[in-house]
Amino acid sequence: MTGIVRSAVAPEADAVLREAKQLHALLDGHGAEHDREGRLSDAVVEQLRSTGAFGVFTPREWGGAEMSPTEALDLISTLSYADPSSGWVTFAIGFATGLAGAFLDHDAAAELFAQPDFACAGQGTRAGRAVRTERGYLLSGNWSFASGIKHATHVFTSAIESDTGRPLCLVLPKDDVDLVDNWDVMGLRGTGSIDYSAEDVLVPANHVFSAVGIEPVTGGPVYRIGAGNFAGINHGAWALGVGRRLLDELSESVRGKAGQPGALADSAAFTEDYATAEVKLRSAKALLYEVWEEIEQVLAAGDLPSVRHETLSKVALNNATWQCNEIAGFVYASGGSAALRSGTLQRLFRDMHGGTQHFSSSRVVLQSAGQELCGLAEGKRWSFHALI
Repeated sequence: MTGIVRSAVAPEADAVLREAKQLHALLDGHGAEHDREGRLSDAVVEQLRSTGAFGVFTPREWGGAEMSPTEALDLISTLSYADPSSGWVTFAIGFATGLAGAFLDHDAAAELFAQPDFACAGQGTRAGRAVRTERGYLLSGNWSFASGIKHATHVFTSAIESDTGRPLCLVLPKDDVDLVDNWDVMGLRGTGSIDYSAEDVLVPANHVFSAVGIEPVTGGPVYRIGAGNFAGINHGAWALGVGRRLLDELSESVRGKAGQPGALADSAAFTEDYATAEVKLRSAKALLYEVWEEIEQVLAAGDLPSVRHETLSKVALNNATWQCNEIAGFVYASGGSAALRSGTLQRLFRDMHGGTQHFSSSRVVLQSAGQELCGLAEGKRWSFHALI
């Protein structure tokens, strides 16, 4: 066995969160740079790595925090409040690296996590092709939206096994794929979510695992929610963080102009709308945490989340995303020139709208959730973001 034991140095979740809160000034200060450069700054990446934020879902045996769902909600929303792109990259790298650590062959994972600054990023919803050979798998395909890949050492990607149709996840060095620097978008520019491709790249069999597995090789019960359900944690927390920041920025702006002629602070209509926006945010947060607290209890009891649990996690994510998007519209309409001109409010508005375009928050998923909620999906189960 070539494994290493790192649980003795694994950070505690509360320590990671405490240090993450101290990063606000750094992340906020680099937000405009991230937006301009299409990637996170080296200084921010180093701090996200050293505080353990990138290890949010990495098994403790490999030195990660292996956070529970609600702990991860706290962390990701905190970082996203400071800078939406930093929060997004953190959960993208955290998710991919964590699943690699949990589901890869134990010895293979040990070798990978022994490498300095090992981190994965990639894309899992568009599948490539994996052809089984005596030496492993030949991987080919084109993938988009590889958030955080500029800061990763390895690619975590999906493919369909050619002779069985089985969905797979594969981990391979980033140097083995071709990167396409084409991230020219309105929002979330700092995530650097570029495309990449591969053509007959050999991936060892022990660097491949089933994309639909729920029993981890390494780590505890959090991984039993399945790969597709991590989106409910990641994207839901991200939306809450950005929504909170939008309202706080608007509040600060309004207070600074109080007493001036025509100030929003003197408008009853504005304060009514602000109160409504606050309720939208807090109710979205309450639902998201309620759902994941219940799922945590199920996992702690040794059980698996039910189809209804999965449905509610998708509904809670959708609600958080679109309630916060409505908040972004309210803030933009109320922000005046501060929202129109280049600056924090404008960037938050663009980032929030960018986040709504992720498939996990789409109407298609919500429509499927509605089928299950009203009893029209008997005998069906969730496979990633679809009922089958």
